[in-house]
Amino acid sequence: MAIQWFPGHMHLTRKAIAERVKEIDVVIEVLDARLPGSSANPLLQELTDHKPRLKVLNKQDLADPERTLLWLDWYNAQSQTRAIALDASEPAPTRRLIEQCKLLAPQRGGMAKPMRVLICGVPNAGKSTLINSMSGKKQAKTGDEAGITKLEQRIVLADDFYLWDTPGMLWPRIIVEQSGYNLAASGAVGRNAYDEELVALELLSYLQKSYGARLEARYKLGLGEQRIAQLHDDELLEAIGRKRGAMMGGGRVNVQKAAELVLTDFRAHNLGCITLETPAEFEQWLAAGQARDAERQARKDAMKARKKPAREAR
Repeated sequence: MAIQWFPGHMHLTRKAIAERVKEIDVVIEVLDARLPGSSANPLLQELTDHKPRLKVLNKQDLADPERTLLWLDWYNAQSQTRAIALDASEPAPTRRLIEQCKLLAPQRGGMAKPMRVLICGVPNAGKSTLINSMSGKKQAKTGDEAGITKLEQRIVLADDFYLWDTPGMLWPRIIVEQSGYNLAASGAVGRNAYDEELVALELLSYLQKSYGARLEARYKLGLGEQRIAQLHDDELLEAIGRKRGAMMGGGRVNVQKAAELVLTDFRAHNLGCITLETPAEFEQWLAAGQARDAERQARKDAMKARKKPAREAR
């Protein structure tokens, strides 16, 4: 099942970014450090491709530090791109961000040529919390829910540094299936756009292979890391439901409640520092998604080609 979520206000955000980027010097994209590839917006890449970009891997305190280093290296190797990792405890995020932006656009600065920066990101990546930390006051709404920010606003971080905040935005069609699940697991997707049980199963399927010890430590299943890796994901979800008391009549597991428990534990950092993808994994997923998308487009084109002679014959 492909997960898609692109409500009306995101169409407006897309148009606003397309207009604003014409006068912007640097684009800051706030990523979720737990899913740095899946939370990078390809639509934003398309809209801002000619601009220098700063990738901020936010919530690094929730992510696997070894994998964060891999992602920083991966992004820093890209053209016109710098990448840094931040978290809520960062003492001076404003200084670090201003320094990085000046490295990307050294020709800008001072009252005559103030730095003009656009900050974007997927919903629930922590962008608003970061902005409030930078500005020293609550200028952006925050919450553990996708789509809190709805309007663009300008924030002055220094006399010669202007920041335009935009609402969190996904993209009209997510072609990397695993990215849809990871975004939903992180809370970047509206709750009405996905099945919690299916997302929890996909999450467990990945965690049992890469972070089985974390699952054992959290849920105390008494199975051991090796046995956890061998279970089918629905068996693992049922085992967690039984251990945590998510039960119904007749000794049956309430899988919906068990799924909610797993997703809540991941989002609340109760499973420890976890990153749901490596650069190598994401590149494989992306290649597979692009191949499927190309096949889909080829089928559409072939269907149009077959219909055209029929119309002309009339």
